[in-house]
Amino acid sequence: MDGSEERLDAYLRQQERKELLRFITCGSVDDGKSTLIGRLLYEGKMLFEDQLASLKTESAKVGTQGGELDFALLVDGLAAEREQGITIDVAYRFFATDKRKFIVADTPGHEQYTRNMATGASTADLAIILGDVHRSRDLLTQTRRHTYICSMLGIRKLVLAVNKMDLVGYDQAVFSAYTAKYMAFARQLGIEEVACIPISALLGDNVVAPSPLMPWYHGPALLPYLETVEIAPQDEKRPFRMPVQWVNRPNADFRGYAGTIVSGTVREDDRVKVLPSEQEAIVKRIVTADGNLPAAISGQAVTLVLDRDIDVSRGDLFCDHGHSVPVADQIVARLLWMAPDEMLPGRTYLIKVGATTTEVTVTSLKHRININTLEHTAAKTLALNEIGVCNLSLSKAIPFAPYAESRELGSFILIDRVSNQTVGMGLLDFPLRRATNIHWQELDVSRESRASQKGQKAAVVWFTGLSGSGKSTIAVALEKRLFSLGRHSYILDGDNVRHGLNRDLGFTDADRVENIRRVAEVARLMADAGLVVIVSFISPFRSERRMARELIGQGEFIEIFVDTPLEVCEARDPKGLYRKARMGQIPNFTGISSVYEAPENPEIRLDTGAQSVEQSVEQLIAYLNDNGSLKA
Repeated sequence: MDGSEERLDAYLRQQERKELLRFITCGSVDDGKSTLIGRLLYEGKMLFEDQLASLKTESAKVGTQGGELDFALLVDGLAAEREQGITIDVAYRFFATDKRKFIVADTPGHEQYTRNMATGASTADLAIILGDVHRSRDLLTQTRRHTYICSMLGIRKLVLAVNKMDLVGYDQAVFSAYTAKYMAFARQLGIEEVACIPISALLGDNVVAPSPLMPWYHGPALLPYLETVEIAPQDEKRPFRMPVQWVNRPNADFRGYAGTIVSGTVREDDRVKVLPSEQEAIVKRIVTADGNLPAAISGQAVTLVLDRDIDVSRGDLFCDHGHSVPVADQIVARLLWMAPDEMLPGRTYLIKVGATTTEVTVTSLKHRININTLEHTAAKTLALNEIGVCNLSLSKAIPFAPYAESRELGSFILIDRVSNQTVGMGLLDFPLRRATNIHWQELDVSRESRASQKGQKAAVVWFTGLSGSGKSTIAVALEKRLFSLGRHSYILDGDNVRHGLNRDLGFTDADRVENIRRVAEVARLMADAGLVVIVSFISPFRSERRMARELIGQGEFIEIFVDTPLEVCEARDPKGLYRKARMGQIPNFTGISSVYEAPENPEIRLDTGAQSVEQSVEQLIAYLNDNGSLKA
């Protein structure tokens, strides 16, 4: 190697030995987050010449006052960010000093992009909360929200960087009053370790070195603090846990289970347990790309080879055989909602916990958290950026650890099943006791036997369509025809059910979702009794109709779309509801002020404008005959 290569190699070896601190900057819009990071990079002489030249050019383009450098341009890399003057995405930057390596995430301050801030916070050891003391002497809502999210995600070390001190004359009294309000809020969250530092990100005061303009401040400047703050070491003494990311079978002679160890240590000949199956085996080999290891610790990616073949799949969890974790399908969680459309209890989403993805329903929202007062308030749903505590019901039991014990095993995201967009993130707290005390009671008489006794096969005939489309009229006529044929059926009608089972529900989107969830459960029980169940509900959302189909089962769920145009339904208006809705007397009326999502692939489409009730019933009877529902 020549001299330059030797120096580079020595530098890289030095960097490998340094401790790494991951931190984020957060706070409200225009608090100076991007400017602070840019100033850190500049003052710490961590910019290459071409970066500095580009910064000068870009600063000239945006026309900074007095030819000053616009340090935010070092971080706000998206064109949209520069146009709007705000941070949108999370910008990650790596830098290093003689004492420590850093990865900093510049997170958005705008309320619309809170989801990106939570993403950046999920891997951070420390958070810098910026407060613009010139704009407001009180704490802004977004400052409180970001602090709460940091606390919720387990970040216990915070820096309150009180910014723009130059614009308040470096007044100690202003700084003290602001920090007192913040510390009172932090103590409510159980956060005790907060370093309060007065700074001017624009001018560099107290960023890298102490500022002579604030002689009353005796603490460290920001960068020296970041270089020396204690980082909680990875606890290798915690029990061994490794989620399975991949079953490694390159050939018939090798079977291993690949994943990254999230806590503890594993050694050859250790006995391990696999959850949720609770099977046990002995570790015979620990395989890596660089060869076999006698032991592996937290943070290492390895493949475990066992002494015998057992059933292990992606998403399962290896753990120390004597230190298990909860396995449950009913879990209490804290949830941050990230979608413009509100969270609807009863709707089915996908939940991703580590390598496991399964269906989940928010069965109840226990309370919503007022981010300003931290009060718990009653609510039925969550809107964008709102935080609440809820009960989750998963379609299968999963192994997990409370987030307070493990970030990797206790965090999750929620995914919309239609758009595939991430709509929420949260933390798992503890399993519900009833989840482990309730077991399915096996019955001796099957649903097939019950249906055969009646000379038919169970089915759920699900009518959907606008109010006034003719659903109930056709459903009643169908039941009369089935009765005349000696078949056993029952109608669940939308209006009738709201007189009893669902009398407590209104017509908000959340109540409509719960309305259909309950009816689907009742229809499933009736089908289990061997009946042909006729369901006549507007059921406006595809997601809930899909939920009902999956609950009841393909082949037994028959979706009937009564396809009557809105203008025809409104002209009929048998109950006078459309007239009241147009006058504003009925809010959330489907087709007028609330959406109706028409079926995309129903089993049967009835055109009531072209065929009579009798013709519609004959079409339905022919279908039920063809699919075997009317034959034992």
